[in-house]
This record gives sequence, C-alpha cells and structure tokens, in this order.
Amino acid sequence: MAALATIGRFFLGFFAQTGQLALFIGQTLAALTRPPFYFRMIGQQMLRIGYFSLPVVALTSFFTGGALAIQIYYGGNQFNSEAIVSSIVALGITRELGPVLGGLMVAGRVSAAIAAEIGTMRVTEQIDALTTLSTNPYKYLVAPRVIAATLCMPLLALVADILGIFGGFVVGTQSFDFNAAIYVQRTFSFLQFDDVASGLIKAAVFGFIIAIMGCYNGYHSKGGAQGVGRATTNAVVSASILILAANYLMTALLFSA
Repeated sequence: MAALATIGRFFLGFFAQTGQLALFIGQTLAALTRPPFYFRMIGQQMLRIGYFSLPVVALTSFFTGGALAIQIYYGGNQFNSEAIVSSIVALGITRELGPVLGGLMVAGRVSAAIAAEIGTMRVTEQIDALTTLSTNPYKYLVAPRVIAATLCMPLLALVADILGIFGGFVVGTQSFDFNAAIYVQRTFSFLQFDDVASGLIKAAVFGFIIAIMGCYNGYHSKGGAQGVGRATTNAVVSASILILAANYLMTALLFSA
C-alpha cells in the first residue's frame, strides 16, 4: 500500500500542477485581451528579451551552421554527394536548428531571469503590494513579458537562420573550396518560403512557452531565497522540455503532408 500511495501522490501532484498551470495560462490570455496595456513595459521587455539575446543566439547559430556543414560534407563524401551541403544546411537551420537552438538558448537566459525577478517580488511581497494598489499582476508583470517574448523570438529565429546559413557558407567556401556563387544559388533554389515560415511559427510558440514558464514558476515561488532558486531551475528545465516536445508536435503537424 505504501508503494501505491507514493504513486498516487505523484499523479495527484502532477495533475494539480497541470491544473494550476492551465489556470495561470487562462488568466494570462484574459489579461492579454483586455485594457489597460502597459506599452512601456512591453518595450522594456522586448529590449531585454530580444536585443540582449542577440549575441548568444547569433554565436550559437553561426557555429552550429559551420559544424553542420562539416558533418554533411564528410557524410556526403562517402556517396559522392558533397553538393548537397548547401541545401541540407539551409533546410536544417531554417526548419529545426535555428528556432530550436535559439529557443533553448533564450530559455536558459530569459526564462531564468524572469523567474528570478518575479520570484523575488513574490517572496518580498511586492506582488501582494501591487494587488493592494488595485494593479493586476497578470497585466503588469506577466502580459508584457509574454507579448515581448512571443514577438521577439521569430525575429531572433530569423537572425539565427541567416547566421546559421552564413556559417555553413563560410565553412563550405573556406574549408571545402566550394564556389561561393554556386553555393548561394543552390541554397536559394532549394530553400522555400514554407521552410522559413514553419521555423518562425515554431519560434513564436517557443517564445510564449519561455515567458509563461518563467512567469509561472516565479509567480508561484515560495520559501525565500531557496524557493527563488528552485523556481529559476524549474523554469529553465520545464521551458526546455516543453520546447522540445512542442517542436516535435509542430513538426509532425506542419510536415505531415
């Protein structure tokens, strides 16, 4: 019976957390549709989430594109198919690696920062003070971050796509002596608008996940400094797992045909 009780407690806790998260998302969506809108807060969060994440996303995508080109070249070399390097790099970066790696890097940076900031406000009772002053915490704290992350992630993914393809171009032309003009021509002749659009759609969903998990874990943190630390860790881990799960589901949905 003790083993069954342990299993029961686990499932009850899991469903309780799932329900709490669903209610949090519902309240957030309601806050997104009703005024007032704090445009200044949205602008500040877009600067923090989007602009300050550019260096880490740019470096990650550039070196990923270069490493992908090397792997594809040596893999295709066994079948005399080195010419596919440009096409496969463009496809892999725009469909998967650009949005996914960009989302994971932003999750590690932004989701942790959001959880720490809101968690500190929770344990120091600043959120309770906002409620006392008749300010809706969902509209003032959660909604601007969700809007900013959802809008900024497609832009970051587009930058990741460009620099990832450029990284493959640099490696292909400098290390493997590909002709630059032919490399660019093959890239654009193979790449389609749907490939880029699917990655941008994924990135928007990833941005929503990153902001929601950071806000949720920070908003429900408790237990002082240790609670804020746990909230930060949980935000990064849960956001990363949900990004990978959502990527699989959207890939299966978008490319099922």
